[in-house]
Amino acid sequence: APRSAHTPTAMQQDTPLHKKLLTEPSKVSAGKIQSVQGVKGMNDLLPEASGVQEALEDTIRDVFRGYGYRLIRTPIVEPTGLFVRGLGEVTDIVEKEMYSFVDQLNGDSLTLRPEGTAGVVRSAIEHNWLYNGPQRVWTMGPMYRHERPQKGRYREFYQFSVEAMGFEGPDVEAEQIIMLARLWKRLGLPDVALHINSIGDASERAAHREQLIAYFQTHIDVLDEEAKRRLHSNPLRILDSKNPAMQSMVNAAPKLIDFLGSDSLAHFDGLKTQLSDAGITYIINPRLVRGMDYYNRSVFEWVSTALGGELTITGGGRYDGLFELLGGKPTPACGFGLGLERVMLVWQAALAGAASPMAPVVPAAYVVHLGLDTAPMAQRLGEALRDVGHHCIVHAGGGSFKSQLKKAHASGARLTLIVGETELAQGTVAVKNMATSEQTLCSSSDLKALLAMV
Repeated sequence: APRSAHTPTAMQQDTPLHKKLLTEPSKVSAGKIQSVQGVKGMNDLLPEASGVQEALEDTIRDVFRGYGYRLIRTPIVEPTGLFVRGLGEVTDIVEKEMYSFVDQLNGDSLTLRPEGTAGVVRSAIEHNWLYNGPQRVWTMGPMYRHERPQKGRYREFYQFSVEAMGFEGPDVEAEQIIMLARLWKRLGLPDVALHINSIGDASERAAHREQLIAYFQTHIDVLDEEAKRRLHSNPLRILDSKNPAMQSMVNAAPKLIDFLGSDSLAHFDGLKTQLSDAGITYIINPRLVRGMDYYNRSVFEWVSTALGGELTITGGGRYDGLFELLGGKPTPACGFGLGLERVMLVWQAALAGAASPMAPVVPAAYVVHLGLDTAPMAQRLGEALRDVGHHCIVHAGGGSFKSQLKKAHASGARLTLIVGETELAQGTVAVKNMATSEQTLCSSSDLKALLAMV
């Protein structure tokens, strides 16, 4: 029977999605294909800036190791349900910011992780790695949220997520805050303040929520559209509003701390006592809440004013109910997220005018080679230097002696090793001291003499 015009052919049915997308006409301007640009809000880290970020990451890891925290890695793609159940259906992240898609191969709904804690808890439940007792772990990597890009807030951002699982009592929250205070001291960050609050347990938040809704309803004319949308779904988030027209009304709203029971108050008092004992100053901020539903009791943020306004560089707290939400056994836990880009901004401001904490690696030698047959000898020299711990660059891509020498100068190498056809035939290498321009000959097999020059 003749095929309907609307019936896809077998080839059309089997064409993979990426090939269908690539069959769209290319954009051509003035006879040239337009270059492909990066995704908005997702940035490249260029080699010129990578040294400072490496130094920052190394310092953070070293501080975490000093407190017994170990690395765990989880996938950047997780089932969408993990975040809907863990973060809450009416949170901004789930409603507006997640990058979710359907796997074309099996129909699964997947999401690029918007934060790290839910994935770590999922892993702990799936692999039962709390069987032998509480664990301190950290993970680091890219997270994804579809927000309006601005300084320090990007659609792909890097975050350290630090979790202490299986620990009850306020001592582990105090430990994490003290650990961060040590990190700020190591980095020399100025103008960093600690804000803390207690958001109690579920029953206490429910009682406060009822009073909060009633209060906001009496001021409905002051609420902006975002606050009205949140009034019945997540009224606690209205307290975090930055709308100047709402500030006096929000400041007078019922305080959650007034609804806390004896256990929650004792926990919060314990945290304050331990922070004071450690010499950590803090601000009790009754408006401090977290954007995810899984938090309870203690919450905290470290806020920097080094760039003018207030910039939250770290936020966290306790999340005792998350394991049960994700199908695990009741497990006390707490943790925090550290935004790498935001800390980098504050650190760079603190370093302004100072020497870079991690200068580019300067090679000990740059190997110049001329002629068709000299490349193997040049590579052998480079490997011999690397075998004993020296950084070395072997020229690649051809070019004249003059152009290669310019690249040797640009590399900052102390020595330039020159291998030409004459040196190859004689088994020697010309060694030029880049500081004095003195040049000597050395046997290419006499590594000891060569190393003495390095």
